[in-house]
Amino acid sequence: MTEHDDRPPSRFDVDRQALGTLLAGEPRYRVDQVWQGLYEQLAEPHELTTLPKALRARLDDALPLALREELRRVSDRGDTIKYLWQLHDGHRIETVLMLYPDRVTACVSSQAGCAMDCSFCATGQAGFQRHLTTGEIVEQVVRAAREARRLGRRLGNVVFMGMGEPLVNEAAVWAAIERIHGDLGLSARHLTVSTIGIVPGIRALAARPLPVNLAVSLHAANDRLRETLVPMNKRYPLSQLMEACAHYLAVKGRRISFEWALIAGVNDRDSDARELAALSKRFRLAAHVNLIPLNPTPGFPTIGSSPTRVHEFRDLLEQLGVNATVRRNRGTDIDAACGQLAAGQPVAMRPSRRRAGESDAATDGVRAPGTSDSPR
Repeated sequence: MTEHDDRPPSRFDVDRQALGTLLAGEPRYRVDQVWQGLYEQLAEPHELTTLPKALRARLDDALPLALREELRRVSDRGDTIKYLWQLHDGHRIETVLMLYPDRVTACVSSQAGCAMDCSFCATGQAGFQRHLTTGEIVEQVVRAAREARRLGRRLGNVVFMGMGEPLVNEAAVWAAIERIHGDLGLSARHLTVSTIGIVPGIRALAARPLPVNLAVSLHAANDRLRETLVPMNKRYPLSQLMEACAHYLAVKGRRISFEWALIAGVNDRDSDARELAALSKRFRLAAHVNLIPLNPTPGFPTIGSSPTRVHEFRDLLEQLGVNATVRRNRGTDIDAACGQLAAGQPVAMRPSRRRAGESDAATDGVRAPGTSDSPR
């Protein structure tokens, strides 16, 4: 719940202890029946036929859903579904369900909006409203899992790459991860937390017990350029970020992904590839570069690299000894791809102190923008 919010907790904000309190006077095994029904069966309370009818009705009233579906858009012949949810306070968030031949992935939001001010991300351009609660995050996953089951598939992966910066809302995100892992049954190997480089959050994640995957939205391998794309780099420069990533790798032993949205003439030059290779080699085979062709957003004028240049950049990285792949964009036509989630908020073009890649002399005296990740 949000601060000073006295409304009843939503269905997935309730933990086992609170559920036990709600079911006071019922046989103790009712708590297990309800909990398993919600998380293992992915059932609505009224669908739990092992419960008395009156109790089902009471649970329906006492455990409301937090997300009201306002709009659903479908792309890729039904293999990409984007949901626009309205929260109880009127804020909106988005979730994307992606079906592949060998897996099903849900991309979930951790905040309504985002305060990171990243320049080519529609979420950052739209601004920040508030953190999501644990229940609002978990409900996105449960409802995506229900949709996957309706389509004859099983949700197998969750990525925290939707709206918001997960490690700024780390406590609620971690509580959601524990619920997704322990109650929905997804392995930590299939849970990925993405960050633009919140160093204290990465260190907090390293201290948590589950070895989830870490994806870092890098986009530039020198501080000067990265500060124009990711303003938070001024607070946590690359030297600090790389130390935190090395610590995470040492503690968890999990390969780290570096996300790189390719922008024409900005970070797709041969010199950028060489800088990225030098940075990545510190991690040897324990780092993987995920190249993402930049998706269009109305607030960022620069275009993405051409398909030819994307593959040339990947080939050069591989020649330099870097493990790199190109991410296939999904849902671009429904604004569901990397950097496009804005939950219907207006996004306007912003002036900049220096457009990424321009010299200082060309833009003296003008104000700078600020990235995010997929599919924000």
